[in-house]
Amino acid sequence: MIPAAAAQSSADREMRKIPNNGNLKMTKVVYPLGLFICLFIYVAYIKWHWASATQAFFSITEVASGARRGHQAHSAPGTAAHGHEVFYGIMFDAGSTGTRVHIFQFNQQPGETPTLTHETFKALKPGLSAYADDVEKSTSGIQELLDVAKQDVPFDFWKATPLVLKATAGLRLLPGEKAQKLLQKVKEVFKASPFLVGDDCVSIMNGTDEGVSAWITVNFLTGSLKTPGRSSVGMLDLGGGSTQITFLPRVEDTLQTSPPGYLTSLQMFNRTYKLYSYSYLGLGLMSARLAILGGIEGKPAEDGKELVSPCLSPGFTGEWEHAEITYRISGQKAAVNLHELCASRVSEILRNKVHRTEEVKDVDFYAFSYYYDLAANVGLIDAEKGGSLVVGDFDIAAKYVCRTAETRLQGNPFLCMDLTYISLLLQEFGFPENKMLKLTRKINDVETSWALGAIFHYIDSLSRQKSPAL
Repeated sequence: MIPAAAAQSSADREMRKIPNNGNLKMTKVVYPLGLFICLFIYVAYIKWHWASATQAFFSITEVASGARRGHQAHSAPGTAAHGHEVFYGIMFDAGSTGTRVHIFQFNQQPGETPTLTHETFKALKPGLSAYADDVEKSTSGIQELLDVAKQDVPFDFWKATPLVLKATAGLRLLPGEKAQKLLQKVKEVFKASPFLVGDDCVSIMNGTDEGVSAWITVNFLTGSLKTPGRSSVGMLDLGGGSTQITFLPRVEDTLQTSPPGYLTSLQMFNRTYKLYSYSYLGLGLMSARLAILGGIEGKPAEDGKELVSPCLSPGFTGEWEHAEITYRISGQKAAVNLHELCASRVSEILRNKVHRTEEVKDVDFYAFSYYYDLAANVGLIDAEKGGSLVVGDFDIAAKYVCRTAETRLQGNPFLCMDLTYISLLLQEFGFPENKMLKLTRKINDVETSWALGAIFHYIDSLSRQKSPAL
């Protein structure tokens, strides 16, 4: 009789001798089948994702023009129910003092003008122009702002979301070759992103485009673009390097007497607007300061010479940095009647530089940027909420600040100069002292940046390129 343990051991040896052909056959069948299933799922996903992105793009172009081409558009990924469309736009504002990204989310009911439902905003300093001599350093800030956009825009909309950068006066003042190298570097970073990037994704705005884009923003937010026949509002913007004025003329004389280059046509939402719009490069607040001081844009003072101005306190001496150049500055010794002396100097700078039009006194205007900042600085408006004032308030504030500066130094040595400049600039535009201006940073809780109008216009132009007959 064989012991149980021995029998078990013998059985084990026999089993080890038998090839497991059944398992091998199963493996040969299952492995290719699993590979085929995985490949099928991957192809199906790619087709679905491409179809989703394509549908989202057509949704954008159809929304911008209000067209439906005779059929109901399908919902894009992330689109809410009840037939309304959702789309996004990303606008980089490359200004003279910093680069800012605006990520806009829009919603539109069929046949209606789009509405803005959300905005994300982030800013970085310094401006792109600070990297003119080392363009590689510009990429990290751009990438950081792109990462913000990736977090804000849903993944399924990335390929259909336009990505645009527009540079303003800071790059307009750079030598052409340096500016183009910076823009090319930004374009390379954009092309590597997952967003919708066209050949015109990066550009330097001319001043007129900047003013027109700001006009679109203000009139979109106030409802003027949604209601045909409703009176539009004008726009005044005072930046660091340039200043803009834009409005829709209602008087034929304005159209007839405007100099060449001051009138521009705008197509938006299937309507055409003939706008008065002009940008004065070199008359932004920072560039005007330099001119008032006697300096030249982009050039250090000769032999480090001190720049003396009657617009600064008589006892003031210090340094001021502008466009990466540091200037030594001081007030005029023993100066009296500071406002009168300063106004005379500012008038020299503005002489024959600004076109005056009579119609501005009859148009409602909003004023932004340094108009707002200076008014808030001296208590003419609430620093958070903004407010309204009359043009003459700037003159009253300038006289008070300049008179005070005659006897004591102030926290902001440029306050007398800046207020005097703004007061005289508005008068040169043709605004009477009793003309009311609205100063605000937000309308309906939305920033009044030109970026909103610019991305709207860009999306609208995409629509016209895709559907020229509409």
